[in-house]
Amino acid sequence: MSSTRAPILRRSGVGRAIGVVGDVYRFLAIGEETGGKYATIDATVPPGGGPPPHIHSREEESFYILEGEITFQIAGERVVAGPGTFASMPIGVLHSFKNESNTTARMIISVAPAGLERMFLEIGQPVEPDATSAPAPTKADLDRLIAAAPRYGVELKLPH
Repeated sequence: MSSTRAPILRRSGVGRAIGVVGDVYRFLAIGEETGGKYATIDATVPPGGGPPPHIHSREEESFYILEGEITFQIAGERVVAGPGTFASMPIGVLHSFKNESNTTARMIISVAPAGLERMFLEIGQPVEPDATSAPAPTKADLDRLIAAAPRYGVELKLPH
């Protein structure tokens, strides 16, 4: 059976990239290119970067650490992950990730089915495809995330 979709090939430093609350997300594949099956993102996470705890109601999310260290909070458990570590979050699992180290980390993030990448595109700020840093998040950036998350089936667990 042949595919009606075109193959995707993204070389390093090429493609659409955005700053999302301080992290850089370079899109390797988005739903419009995969028939909605998945989206894949090359994420650069500076020290202190990462989203607040949250729960997805629509997609599974997976992470593969390429460089540096990412600390995951998964259903109340803290896990420090280095290069070569893979983590997958099923729908409904409370999780977050943060770069608690003093060096930049990189990882591949995949979501299935696709759709969450549209939230990132909506709230993010365009950066160059080879960018290694994004502007620090402002209150307005965080407010946009808080407003957009429910429309994409994401429940943020923010401190009160």
